[in-house]
This record gives sequence, C-alpha cells and structure tokens, in this order.
Amino acid sequence: MIELIFKGTKRYYAWMTALLAVMGVGTICYLWQFSFGLGITGMSRDVTWGFYIAQFTFLVGVAASAVMLVIPYYLHNYKAFGKITILGEFIAVSAVAMCMLFIFVDLGQPMRILNVMIHPTPNSILFWDAMVLNGYLVLNIVIGWKVLASERDGVPPPQWVKPLIYLSVPWAVSIHTVTAFLYAGLPGRGFWLTAILAPRFLSSAFAAGPALLILLCLIIRKLTTFDPGKEQIQSLAKIITYAIILNVFFFLCEVFTVFYSKIPEHMDHFKYLFIGLHGHGVLVPWMWASLALMVLGIVLLVIPATRKDEGILAVACVAVFIGTWIDKGLGMISGGFVPSPLHHVNEYIPTIPELLISLGVWATGFFLLTALFKMAVSVKEEILD
Repeated sequence: MIELIFKGTKRYYAWMTALLAVMGVGTICYLWQFSFGLGITGMSRDVTWGFYIAQFTFLVGVAASAVMLVIPYYLHNYKAFGKITILGEFIAVSAVAMCMLFIFVDLGQPMRILNVMIHPTPNSILFWDAMVLNGYLVLNIVIGWKVLASERDGVPPPQWVKPLIYLSVPWAVSIHTVTAFLYAGLPGRGFWLTAILAPRFLSSAFAAGPALLILLCLIIRKLTTFDPGKEQIQSLAKIITYAIILNVFFFLCEVFTVFYSKIPEHMDHFKYLFIGLHGHGVLVPWMWASLALMVLGIVLLVIPATRKDEGILAVACVAVFIGTWIDKGLGMISGGFVPSPLHHVNEYIPTIPELLISLGVWATGFFLLTALFKMAVSVKEEILD
C-alpha cells in the first residue's frame, strides 16, 4: 500500500513540497539550537518547560481523541464510523510522532532520551509517559495498517487484531492521564495542583481531536472522490459539543474553587493569565481569545441549525481547535510557571527560532498525516471503484 503515497496530483506534490520546505527551515533552526544550546529559546531558570512541551501536551490529547471513534465503532457497533475510524487512528499516529519530536527538541542534547531506556526509573511519571506513548504509537500503526490492508483485500481483519483494538481504548485514556499527572504531581505549582487536571485534559482532547478530523473530512470530500459521510460528521460534531461544554465547565469549577477559597498562590496564576499580575500580562489577550473561541464553538454547536450547516460547522471546529490549542498549547505551561513559587513574575515568550523549530515539527506531522491519509483515501477510492 505504500506505493499509493507516491501517486498524486500536482496539488498533492506542491503541498508535500511546501511542508518539506518548512521542515527544512525548522531543521536549520534546530541545528542552531543544537550547537548553541537552549539559550536561543525563551526559557529560563523560572520557566524550564516552554512552547515545545506545551505543543507536546496539546498533541497528546489529539492522539488520545482517536478513542472517540474506536469506542462507538468497535464496542457499540456503530457502523457509520467504519468509514472514518482509520482516519482517526492515522491522526493518532501523526500526533504521537509530533509529541516525540517535541520531546526530542526540548531535551537540548537528544542523546539524553536514551537514558529513559538505558536507565529506566519506574517511580518516575516521565518514564511511564514515555512507555505509554510508545505503546500507543505501535498499537495504532499495527491496528491501522492491518485493518486498512484487510479492507483493501476485502477480508475481515485477523482475529488477533481485536484484542489490540480493545486494549487501545484504555491505553488512549492513559496517555493523556499520565501527561496530566506530570503536572498535577508537582506540589510547588498551584496552577496544576488539582485533581481535576486529568479530566480537563481529556475533555479538551475529545473536543480538539474530533474538530480536526471534521475539518480534514471536509477537505477530503472536496479534493477526492471519497465522501466520509454526513452522518459521521454530524456524530462527531455532537461528541465535540459535549466535550467542549465539559471542558469549559471544568474550567469554571477551577475558577470557583480558586477564588472562593482565596488561596493566594492559586489565585495569582489565574490573575496573571486573565488580568495580568504586577504589570505583566503578555498572555491576557490570548487567554480571553481562547475563552471567547470556545464559547463561540459551544453556541454554534449547540444550535442544531448551525451545527448541521457544514460551512458554519467548519467555523465552529476551527474555533474549538484554536481555543483549546491556546488554552493547552500556550497558557497551560506558562500559567503553571508564572508566577514562580517565590511569587516572582518572569514572563516567558517563545523566540523566533523556537517558533520556527515548532513549525518544523508541525510540518513533519502534517507531512506524515498527509501521506497516511493519501494511502487510506486511495484504498477507499479503490473499493468504491
């Protein structure tokens, strides 16, 4: 099936070439970082995790969201999702690949990543995060490949694939739960010190991932002869609706708990993000934009007439995706580090090289995603012919 990746239109090759160019720019900037060190980033003594880890956190959620297709299709026999489940699994593969690349570029010295394998520390959450991510990547590659190959051959998938599919359900939840525990297990950081952090992560993940899938399904329908289906898109839209409502509800629960209890070290993080603190507030407009986008997404998704209009639905999905990205891919990490445990405000702003390296990683992920989708859609078109 790999040969299908190399057959495409001029537009397909132009897109892949553009992604390769962005990847090249990111690689050049990474080589600069490798030579000079993490000093070219905006990170400091007070903010030791920055834009790279923020993207990692967000993308773990996108990867985990594939479970929202797997559960209805395989566990509840919702046949409509059979057309697009493979797309969700390939999104998970690409997202996990980007997660690993963001960890790679964040380490400064990439050889350090081998320490996880050479010197395993089972009492460390980081160790378990590495294990579940690698396991989830392998699961989705094996399941996606075998299911697609069986579909192309017109035969049922091998029996041994089913246990792997069932295993992938709790595994998907575990990858984002363990990621949340990385933060919630740090007692000196009041912003993350909450038992509801894992549910917040999962709810935003189950909104952002399906939102991305809907947008990709609409693009696939426009550019190919394969139609992912209106019923499937509307079912995904309902999943997004419930998930984004839960995400905003959990956030409001945090706001009530923090400000009703009036614990200073907890309040300061929220103040910094939404109104500024001690004259510093670089993230304030971003966080209000995030909240506004998520509320806009809820309004457009809750009303049946706007949800069923696919043009408006696309706007809602963009609003949900960008809103959750700002919340987790920008504010969640900075908000936990600023102010510091000593109440010092040392703001973090990603540098241009840092952003270009991140763009390079995103381009790598979309290059892989495009290739996987090209293969999957080509198989679907062959079956239709």
